[in-house]
Order: sequence, then structure tokens, then C-alpha cells
Amino acid sequence: MSPRTTIEDVYAQILARNPGEPEFHQAVREVFGSLDRVLEKRPEYTEASILERICEPERQIIFRVPWLDDAGRVQINRGFRVQYNSALGPYKGGLRFHPSVLLGTVKFLGFEQIFKNALTGMPIGGGKGGSDFDPKGRSDAEVMRFCQSFMTEAYRHIGEYTDVPAGDIGVGAREIGYLFGQYKRITNSYESGVLTGKGVTWGGSLVRTEATGYGAVYFTQHMLATRGQSFDGARVLVSGSGNVAIYAIEKVQSLGGIVVGASDSSGAVHDPDGIDLELLRDVKERRRDRIEVYATERGGRARFVPGASVWDLDGDESVQVALPCATQNELGEEHARTLVANGLVAVAEGANMPATPGAIRIFRQAGVLFGPGKAANAGGVATSALEMQQNASRDSWGFEHTEERLAEIMAGIHERTAETAEEYGVPGDYTVGANIAGFIRVADAMLALGVI
Repeated sequence: MSPRTTIEDVYAQILARNPGEPEFHQAVREVFGSLDRVLEKRPEYTEASILERICEPERQIIFRVPWLDDAGRVQINRGFRVQYNSALGPYKGGLRFHPSVLLGTVKFLGFEQIFKNALTGMPIGGGKGGSDFDPKGRSDAEVMRFCQSFMTEAYRHIGEYTDVPAGDIGVGAREIGYLFGQYKRITNSYESGVLTGKGVTWGGSLVRTEATGYGAVYFTQHMLATRGQSFDGARVLVSGSGNVAIYAIEKVQSLGGIVVGASDSSGAVHDPDGIDLELLRDVKERRRDRIEVYATERGGRARFVPGASVWDLDGDESVQVALPCATQNELGEEHARTLVANGLVAVAEGANMPATPGAIRIFRQAGVLFGPGKAANAGGVATSALEMQQNASRDSWGFEHTEERLAEIMAGIHERTAETAEEYGVPGDYTVGANIAGFIRVADAMLALGVI
């Protein structure tokens, strides 16, 4: 049986065994599209059924999360933790609290996390979790009661040598604090390495908040350098206005770039003079308000487009760099065509799978540099692993040292990804390079550990 048939057979099995999970199917299809070259060179992977095994989570946990709202009514949510692959180390991946969270969502994110974590070079496996709970509009007391109920079940499945969750959409320092407090209370131990994204004063790491956004920009910087270009003077679109987007904007601006657009779920703003980062941070982080307020307070220099994504602005603006930092499948084919026509040079995914397969195809055909999420946004989990190191050694590093480590890790990911693409005959294809490099590291560990 040829490698291509093997891949197609395994993919057909995955579709049959996991119905109704299109995001998971898309993530598997994207990785499988790179692996025929590997299986031709390494037939032992086929013989050991590595593809089948790597696509099947080691454990899938679903549980009920009952809690009381402020009116004394009982609310019920569903909790998830998918412990996907521990060949390289304890499961590592965030918790997402959002109404859209389903098992298929968590599986897609956990599958991506396996390869992302492998690319960092750190000893961490892949996992993901979350709940369909929505913290927006809830009081601090309600969020606390939910988090305590969630951890009352989740604590049995996690630990610093077992599974180390972190934050994701809807899970910031507040939620991590409530989760860690309940874990500490139940276990009667200060096992600070069990969660990452903690507050700096109680076991967290400096740079963790900034890491995903900073890391995506560092990766883009390395891509641009392969063509003798940089961020200096470049015009940039960034989707989203949450943690990843804000720190991506900050780092782009520090490198001389001009960010001309940002967005949230209510719409997008176009600011041709460049985003006023302090105003955006005040509106989004301190006041937790809608991005329309930014446009209003900018005094007419920025335009708000209700219901639009930031990519709907690309017809108004010639940009050289696009950083999708919001959510999956946000950047489609039509937007990709317009971006390319307007002079796009590079795209790096700050979010998980934000560009659709059709958009990625258009970028490739146009010769646009494309950094896939598993490589470009790995800075967050890499710095989580640095937080784990500090917790294990009861140490705390300074900001400058930690950022230097992050920059080194992102440079290593870029080098590893580029060299692998070159080795397998597709120079400059960061998607293939990232998929193959991550897969080989995990697959070799799985072979070494036997059939488990």
C-alpha cells in the first residue's frame, strides 16, 4: 500500500470515528497533507500505526459543572479535558471558556497542541480543555463559583507531572487564580507547577502575558529577514484586540511597524495613522469595553465598521503583514485575494487555525510568507514551559532574561521549521516544515516508548 493510500485510509477512518467535528477534521487534514514525504522515508511509522495512534487521544474527559449564579439559580455547564499525547512529557495546553466549546473544538485544539509543543523543543506533550461557560457578563463571584466547581472535578486528572493546563480564550489570570486556589484547597499542597499563567506574585512568569503576541512577531521577523525585509515602516493588520493581539501590536510598533487595524466581535477599526496602543489597552483591558469606543475616543482619526472583521478593511489599505490573532477560520479566500493584490508579503497566525485552507492556498500560490499557528504562536506555550521550569526550581526570572529565552525559542522554531522544509524539498514552506518537524519528534518518541 502506498504512503498516499495509507494516509487517505487513515483519514477516512478518522472521519468515520469522529462524526460532526469539522474543525478536528480540518486540523488532521492539514497535517496529513504534509506527511507523504515522511512516510516514504520512514516506513516504520506506517508499520507501527503512528498516524492512527497520534490522531486518537490518550484520554477524553467530559464532566458536569454545576454552580450557583448570583440569583441563587443552579446553572449547568459541561467541562472537557482532552489529554492527547504524552510521548514528550506531561500534557500541556490551555483551557477555553466560551459558549462555542464542544468536544470537537477541544480535540482540534489539542491535536494542534501536540505539534506546537513539539516544535518548541521543550519536554511537554499535548492537551486542551475548557467549557461552554461564558465569563462575559458574569460577576467575579459567579466566575469564582464556576471555576471552583470546574476544578472540583478536573483536579483528579491534572498535576505537574501529569497534565498542566493554562489559559486560553475566556481564561485569564482571574480564572487561573480561582482554579489554582481550589486545586490548592482540595489537594492541601502548593503544587504551583500544576497550572501556568499564574500571577507573577504567586508563581507566575514574567513575559507569559506577552509571550504569544511577542512570539508571533518574532517569528514573522525571521520570515521577513529571509527576504531582506523587516517591520520597519511596514503597514500591518492585526485581527482581534485581546491579549495576543495587543502584545503583537506592541512588539510590531517597537520594531517600527505601523498597525492600521484591529477588531473584536462587534466590528473592526481602521486607523490609518496607526493604532494608539495605550488607548486600545485602556478600552479593552481596563474598561473591558467594545472597540467602537476606541474609534469614538480617537477623535475621528479612526473609523469603526460594525459587524466587520479586520480583513474587511483590506480593500482600504495596502498592508505588508497580516497577523490573524482572533479565532479559527476568520481569514477566508476573498480576503486573502484582496490582501495579495494589495501587496501582502507575510502572514503569521497568532490564533489557532485562523486562515482557511483556501486562504492558505492563495498565499502559497502568490509566494506570500506564511507562518502556521503551530509554529508562529508557540511562544505562549513555550513561556508556559519556562514558568514550569521556574516553579520546579522554586526560582523567578527577570523580564529581560525571560524575553531573551522566548526570542531564542522562536528563533529555534523558525530555524527548525525552515531547515525541515528544505530537507523535504519544499524550501520556504513553513506549513510543511512545521508539520513534519513536529510530527517526527513525537513519532520517534512514540516508537521508543512502545505500543502504549
